[in-house]
Amino acid sequence: MAKTKSNVSPLAPDSFPTIPPIEGVRVATRACGVRYKGRTDVLLVEMADETQAAGVFTKSLTASAPVEWCRKSLPGGIANGLIVNSGNANAFTGRLGEDAVEQVVEAVADHLACRPSRVFAASTGVIGEPLNFKAITDNLDALAADLGPGKWDEAAKAIMTTDTFPKGAVKEAQINGTKVTIAGIAKGSGMIAPDMATMLAYVFTDAKIPAPVLQGLLAPICERTFNSITVDSDTSTSDSLMLFATGAAENDARFSGPDDPALVNFRTKLEAVMLDLAQQIVRDGEGASKFIEITVTGAESDAAAKRIGLSIANS
Repeated sequence: MAKTKSNVSPLAPDSFPTIPPIEGVRVATRACGVRYKGRTDVLLVEMADETQAAGVFTKSLTASAPVEWCRKSLPGGIANGLIVNSGNANAFTGRLGEDAVEQVVEAVADHLACRPSRVFAASTGVIGEPLNFKAITDNLDALAADLGPGKWDEAAKAIMTTDTFPKGAVKEAQINGTKVTIAGIAKGSGMIAPDMATMLAYVFTDAKIPAPVLQGLLAPICERTFNSITVDSDTSTSDSLMLFATGAAENDARFSGPDDPALVNFRTKLEAVMLDLAQQIVRDGEGASKFIEITVTGAESDAAAKRIGLSIANS
């Protein structure tokens, strides 16, 4: 997708990257009328059996209902589905919000023939209004029928709210001599602060990596990327970063842990994808006209350097 509209951030990339299909991942999007008619606002992702999952979520004490669902489901370590809607954040919605997530997730699970605990969900948009979940569930037949490989630009557009451009990134990596692909999409442009603020990011790979190792890779890289950006110092109720590994590449997966030497190249490329997405979010900050990167040297620790850098950035 080329940059053509005048309302697109002046800091946006010239085009959306060419991202190949990830084996074991199928995608569909649709205009379901969650908040606005005629706007693509729902993303459905189907993943192969035994796809491994890792995630990092908002540190807000008032996390949205979908975030709470994901936190509860993540210890299972397996994902078969992902459903994301834009237009309504389903946050500060109490029991109604919890019921809405359950209705959507159970309906998705029925369509994908999997357990509800293997379906992850996210919502982004207006806070405090009940989610019209039937706008999603009534369109699942059409979404499921449209599932297909690739479509990453459409997926990135479906999760946008105030974003001015869709965000995607891709890298190839090697694990024990086997080539794997890492692809990600993200949204976010306002309320961007440490701890990912109003940000959704989903990274997919065909690598074969067990969930505990995947989590051990994701969390520290998140600290160095998504948790090290800021636009307006606000924090959101809906932050979600997830990493899914389908295992289709069939690489040797005997790892001692996230620091296994066999994962050095994968870890480097994963961080490159996540940093690219994080920086695209900053470049799309509401009203942003400049992109500033702060480097701190001589601090007593990485944590101290991060505190200093963010203090400067938010000043």
